[in-house]
Amino acid sequence: MLRREQLIGANFSFQHHPFRWVAEQLRRMGFSRMELWGIAPHLDLFNDSNSRLREVKAVLVDNQLSVHCFTPEQVLYPINIASGDDTYRAKSVERFLHAADICAELGAKYLFLTPGRGFESESRERAWARSIESVNTIARHARRNGVACLLEPLQRTESNIVNNADELFAFWRELDADNVDVVLDLVAMATAKDSVGAYVDKFGERLSHVHIVDGTPAGHLVWGDGNLPLHDYFAELDASSFTGTLTFEPFGNGSYALDPVSAWQRCLAAIAPLLDRAEQ
Repeated sequence: MLRREQLIGANFSFQHHPFRWVAEQLRRMGFSRMELWGIAPHLDLFNDSNSRLREVKAVLVDNQLSVHCFTPEQVLYPINIASGDDTYRAKSVERFLHAADICAELGAKYLFLTPGRGFESESRERAWARSIESVNTIARHARRNGVACLLEPLQRTESNIVNNADELFAFWRELDADNVDVVLDLVAMATAKDSVGAYVDKFGERLSHVHIVDGTPAGHLVWGDGNLPLHDYFAELDASSFTGTLTFEPFGNGSYALDPVSAWQRCLAAIAPLLDRAEQ
């Protein structure tokens, strides 16, 4: 049975508001945990001064929020842990080592990772090898900080390394790290023509986090704005006895950021009948 306590908040779509306002809204929605998207002006990897980190921690305490996972922006920023440019890749890994330190400072359980992207003009195998090396380096440093990692595949427009459940499984098995769990993003799953069952069968209890999004099949939309069979997906998760965390990731075309509270409230209304059903 999926429970309300498994659903955590996040600052996705809230990037045009100050972090204190965001935390207040999440608290009012009933959240006590969140996925912290590492984006400016909240807490990014380029302006993460000690004073900024202290400010974020104070806001979290004031609003009785804890950070479950820290998710630095890593698709749009000049960060790429699989880059074919050695300087960019080294700097990217260095920033993620520091991100693991930030996780420890925040008391977060997880650091969120994606595989990065290789040059389109080179072989996938070369980019794959660089990504494996980078994730291993980051995961080892995270372990020393008492932090685990989450790994999410990306859509083909975002990465040419890991795009589906089979590739994620092969990549995950090749890692020399035992502190890396797996993320299921429902839009990435749908665009790859995968299934919830495939993720559950391949990863079992190591499937630890789900991004709930609607799509057509892409789009990262609010529940109901797309045509994905989200109720069916949740039935599969429920049947699998999934015990990890869930959160919404409404990006859309940017319009959700104009009124993020409304976007989240629509998602919450849609999912409410599917949680704690044994008690209803």
